[in-house]
Amino acid sequence: MKNYLSIIFIGILMSLHYSSMAQDARAIVARMEQNMRGNSTITEMEMEVVRPRFSRKVGIKSWAVGEDYAMILITSPARDRGTAYLKRYREIWNWLPSIERTIKLPPSMMSQSWMGSDFTNDDLVRESSTINDYEHEISGTTLLDGYECHIIMMTPKPDAAVVFGKVQLYITKESYLNLRTENYDEGGNLVSVIEGSEIREMGGRQIPSILTMTPADKPNQKTLLRYISLEFDKEIDPGFFSLQNMRNLR
Repeated sequence: MKNYLSIIFIGILMSLHYSSMAQDARAIVARMEQNMRGNSTITEMEMEVVRPRFSRKVGIKSWAVGEDYAMILITSPARDRGTAYLKRYREIWNWLPSIERTIKLPPSMMSQSWMGSDFTNDDLVRESSTINDYEHEISGTTLLDGYECHIIMMTPKPDAAVVFGKVQLYITKESYLNLRTENYDEGGNLVSVIEGSEIREMGGRQIPSILTMTPADKPNQKTLLRYISLEFDKEIDPGFFSLQNMRNLR
């Protein structure tokens, strides 16, 4: 009887331990998201698509409030200027000024290339939520670029509409910066890696100012996102994120 009670007690302790680890992992990811995104952001970026025989650059301006609202405007090159993307909750639209047409993007398009880059539509517009669509677990710690990092494994919830089978994050222990993201398919095969580098102060916060996306099966190509300017926690009226405004952005 004593042995039986001991087994039950140990089981309860182990359950509490793993529950605590999951909560801690989720809290780490939430802290990272808050640090990198704030309550709102206004961003200017340059995206460089690098291929073995050519490279091209795209100018981007974006506005975001939490995970519910986002607007992305292409500012260059001239042929793409005015192209815009709008996210309102789980709905995403694309405005194509060259044909004056608005397209609503279905979930099936979230895994497709964004503007011919190595990033997907979901990477940039973020239909999925790193907090609400995944279960989180601390799978270890490591030293990355001189920073002590938590390794967080994110596994999609059964009903989550996400692109990848699992995602592994490397988040610094001291500043909660995401230095590396590994995306895996449902079979556990590495699909792509996003690395954050050149940490510097922007908008009053220390962040990786360059994000480099490299597909696992094409190591000779990559896409870089360089932050030019970044403002946190500016007041943005939710009415800004409308279809009409998306078509009129300049």
